[in-house]
Amino acid sequence: MPDRTRTTALTALTVAGLALGTVLAVPAGAAPKAPGFLAARDLPPHPSSSWTADRVKNGVPDSLLSCVTDALPGYDARHREFRTDLDTGAVQVTVVVGSASKAKALQTRLNKEMRTCATQIEQNDPETEAAVKDYGSIAVEEGARVHGLHTETSWGATDIHLLSVGRDGRTVTLVQWGQMGDFGDAPVKAFKKTTTTAVNKLR
Repeated sequence: MPDRTRTTALTALTVAGLALGTVLAVPAGAAPKAPGFLAARDLPPHPSSSWTADRVKNGVPDSLLSCVTDALPGYDARHREFRTDLDTGAVQVTVVVGSASKAKALQTRLNKEMRTCATQIEQNDPETEAAVKDYGSIAVEEGARVHGLHTETSWGATDIHLLSVGRDGRTVTLVQWGQMGDFGDAPVKAFKKTTTTAVNKLR
């Protein structure tokens, strides 16, 4: 009788252990963690207004430059928009693709689109003059590059944008900052720091 009781107890412990093992094994097969996004505090400091951040949403926002928007249809994108109380805004868009090689190809295309962005804008709107600058690469994960875009309309409206394209493995992220002004108003050093933070948060 004692042996039978001991056998029953061992069987119960074995079943419980297997069940526990099954529970513990679930996280290993769970969906991978979604890439992180910038917080408001990660944006280039504004001299007279703090940043606020919207929640992360699905899709590509209307505020993204059309030069790069055209390269994103068909991708499962997520984004977060940021704003100050004045004329400055920003947005981050993140796309996870099927492989590192596909992500690299997307990164290359987005950088190419930015290099030709001024030409595209002037062809689409004769009333607007545009110019781009390449602010160079950043050594973070699989790399990032920062571009500048200045536009001026025939009626005097002038805007400056900074946009970066970065990658970590299968994930590509774009960060865009913009306000009224010209190249002299662009916080390039602070924006490069923001870009580095954005790529590091993709892990």
